[in-house]
Amino acid sequence: MERADGILRMLKINYASSQDDIQEFSWKPALKIFSFLPDDKAGELAKNTRAVLQYMVTDKENTNSVLNIVTQARENGRSVQDHITKEMWQCLNDFYHVVRQEKLILLLQKEDPITVLDNLIKHGVLYFGTTDVTMSRGEGNAFINIGKFLERAVQTADILDTKFINVQYKPDAPADTTYWKYMLMSISGYELYLKTYRSGFNATNVMEQVLLNESFPRSVLYSINHLHRYFERLKNDKNIVAYNQVDFMIGKIRSRVKFSTSHSILQEGLHHYLTDTKSALYQIANAFSHHYFSHG
Repeated sequence: MERADGILRMLKINYASSQDDIQEFSWKPALKIFSFLPDDKAGELAKNTRAVLQYMVTDKENTNSVLNIVTQARENGRSVQDHITKEMWQCLNDFYHVVRQEKLILLLQKEDPITVLDNLIKHGVLYFGTTDVTMSRGEGNAFINIGKFLERAVQTADILDTKFINVQYKPDAPADTTYWKYMLMSISGYELYLKTYRSGFNATNVMEQVLLNESFPRSVLYSINHLHRYFERLKNDKNIVAYNQVDFMIGKIRSRVKFSTSHSILQEGLHHYLTDTKSALYQIANAFSHHYFSHG
């Protein structure tokens, strides 16, 4: 569900950006982050807005389309129905039926995409809100949030990496103000940026907010802090060895990010830093899956 939300928000903001700059705009960065298409296929789609929307939202062959992701979320929900609330299941079910409607394909082709995407985003927001206010704060809630914040941390790192590729990882390279504005809008960070940094758009400041701001809900540090917080709730005497192993891994990457500065990150190299961070998060996800979900 976190991934579906990220895809829909990225599509909405990228569509708005494409209308501002029809000649120069390319969908390739968004496809790089949220699809498994090889470069040549992404290149073929890059200038065809309606085709990208169809591919990313309703394409049955695209394993990372919103349709397939929400279908998978619903199947996961069905398999643990005894552990989630009736209201939460209803939200999943409603979202599933909306994305399966044949008319959605037509709406994305003919109507204003912003309206269509907004409606889908609202279904996701309703799910998150319903989960938050109806789920008891037990193991089930912890598992949901661990998955959510792992996904969010990786997603945010991917978005930042892709956006900096285009400026060749040079924070002082000239970039249009709208470039960073739309990037921040796609992760709901634009207003916070304006309140935090009064001196206008600067790539180093963007990087700092997106990676290191503990108050920004989509920053990498915020996500890792909350990953740690929810993981701590799984501690009990039965799983102490497994718990300690995963806890050590989370603590290690949390300390690394928490004690980073924009200067130290640029010295190390942003791409290397983000790759290293994502690798640590994938290792945590694999260890978590092995210790808590494997039946071998």
